[in-house]
Amino acid sequence: MRIRVCLAALSLLGGAGVVTLTAPAASAAACTDIDVVAARGTFEPGTLGFIVGDPVYSALQKKITGKTLSSYKVNYPADLSLTSAAQGNADLVNHVRQQAAACPNQRFVLVGYSQGANVVDNSIGISSEGAVVGSPIVATLPTAVEPKVAAVLLFGNPIRALGKSVTGVYQSRTIDFCATGDPVCESGGSDVGAHLGYTANADAAATFAAGRV
Repeated sequence: MRIRVCLAALSLLGGAGVVTLTAPAASAAACTDIDVVAARGTFEPGTLGFIVGDPVYSALQKKITGKTLSSYKVNYPADLSLTSAAQGNADLVNHVRQQAAACPNQRFVLVGYSQGANVVDNSIGISSEGAVVGSPIVATLPTAVEPKVAAVLLFGNPIRALGKSVTGVYQSRTIDFCATGDPVCESGGSDVGAHLGYTANADAAATFAAGRV
């Protein structure tokens, strides 16, 4: 697992060409108070993602008391294909839209690690085109859904190596971790191991989200 993730971290791909994607229909999950929507990193194993998604969800369950939580693993390849992040972008938006329609009182915590951060960036209207395993935006969360997004938790976000970050209406609800030397999110970074250490930030991310739900 470590070798595969290391290879993914070192694969410096440019943005994909413009693509048109239709996300597969997804049935709505239970109407919990909070739905944690997680986009894993490239080749990352685990239910929601071994390095970030799973530990963050576990931390959220401990820190958010008195509310019910559910989780959704974004359905996308998380590989090095040129349309991978775009497929995740389409699926994340499709899932949140369906959940918001089925569960009007539900709120969302969006989690993205590495390529998964590209997926989340695109979904909230910040293009990852030109970043490592990035893509053009193919779908964005509707304006009506935006107030339902309580927090955005990003780790090893590739757009940061381009000098970009989350701006606009989601900025104050976003925490974006980039470890020193991480070549995926830091321009000129050379410490591949730094890209694999974001489990250490799970607690801080969960604390941030718990203060906003």
